[in-house]
Amino acid sequence: MATIIKRNKALSVSPLKTSQPLGAALAFLGINRSMPMMHGSQGCTAFAKVMFVRHFREPIPLQTTAMEQVSTVMGADENIVEGLKTLCSKSAPECIGLVTTGLSETQGTDIHRAVKEFRRKYPEYGNTAVVPVNTPDYVGSLESGYAAAVRAMVETLVPSAEEGGTLPGRRRRQVNVLPGPSLTPGDLETLKELLEAFELRPLLLPDIADALDGHLTPNDFNPLTIGGTPVSELQLMGDSIATLVIGPSMGRAADLLKEKSGVPDYRFDSLLGLDAVDAFIHTLSRIAERPVPAKIERQRAQLQDAMVDSHFMLGQARVALAGEPDELLAMTTFLQGMGAEVVAAVTAARGPAIEKLPIAEVKVGDLEDLEQMARAAGAELLLGNSHLAATAERLGLPLQRMGFPQYDLVGGYQRVWIGYRGSRQAMFDLANLLLANHHHHEIKSYRSALAQGA
Repeated sequence: MATIIKRNKALSVSPLKTSQPLGAALAFLGINRSMPMMHGSQGCTAFAKVMFVRHFREPIPLQTTAMEQVSTVMGADENIVEGLKTLCSKSAPECIGLVTTGLSETQGTDIHRAVKEFRRKYPEYGNTAVVPVNTPDYVGSLESGYAAAVRAMVETLVPSAEEGGTLPGRRRRQVNVLPGPSLTPGDLETLKELLEAFELRPLLLPDIADALDGHLTPNDFNPLTIGGTPVSELQLMGDSIATLVIGPSMGRAADLLKEKSGVPDYRFDSLLGLDAVDAFIHTLSRIAERPVPAKIERQRAQLQDAMVDSHFMLGQARVALAGEPDELLAMTTFLQGMGAEVVAAVTAARGPAIEKLPIAEVKVGDLEDLEQMARAAGAELLLGNSHLAATAERLGLPLQRMGFPQYDLVGGYQRVWIGYRGSRQAMFDLANLLLANHHHHEIKSYRSALAQGA
């Protein structure tokens, strides 16, 4: 287990952290016809919206309760009630995700009581699901906010076996999936294809692949999310034969779902690398009671060949990582499996995955910390989000972008990391970065001493 070095500065220099409210909003964007609403100032929501738009390059539905000076001091419950009423009357969403921010949490607002007041005052909107979740942005990070929102959705939208009349295994081909925030829309598309290859029907909570995959629609504008998992589908999660949990951060949501539904679950730290994907494919084969399809067997053989091709570059490479806990665990395990050495690791906040990291130490800090650690350790390659670009330039090192946000790379949100194919491409890309930067194994030009003296 890694030694966790706590933050030792009174400020962040070149921040790595992305806030909890933004992570919670991301989870709600994976529900069909939904609207995340941040309980805070207009600036909080505007900043989150800009981050989403720059990363996904799509219009993002996001609303705010628009707290200002008076409501901050005197109380902003009325902003919540009237904000919910306005959304229901104008946009008729199926789900509203009510997310707190640092301002409203500091004020001490009780969003659960405000939702009850909304229900009492406007019973005509009883068919619209409202999911409140507390996500102060002065603690945690995107990962913990996303996980809290998924757990709140399970608590609010998924009925217990007694309430919903569900029965585990009634739908023999349906499988629940709780994907962590480290998975991209491209990853989720691949994940669904893998399940469908075994004739299984995936039910994702949430499904940002369907909502944020960058597709054009016939309609010019829609104020709500387009795509994602319908709220009605969540009523059926208790009938599934199994639940697949991707990422340690989803543990609490998985515990609650198992307790409410009784559906057995299978948990995976990541789906990156040969061993991790093998374990996942073996589990799918057991659940589906089907042999592994030939095309997946071929993809595995292709990954094995890629390991042979790239281990000359990745073996003993010195790598520095910055990201959310789930991302660090997945990438560290993957790199070590190829013989690389993680010489510096910085994360935004503590999470369940940190306890499993197979390295000596990890620091909860910012990108200045990573820069200092990478320079001192002689790193050869950096992995992190677009905020790391300036650090990479100063260190003169190549950067492989991963995580959120990626605002200086078109299509970064759609990259596939998981499965045999995603792992294979990741190996090639990392090996090529090292090869281009260090010219590994190239024969140096010979210059005769006599010719130089002539």
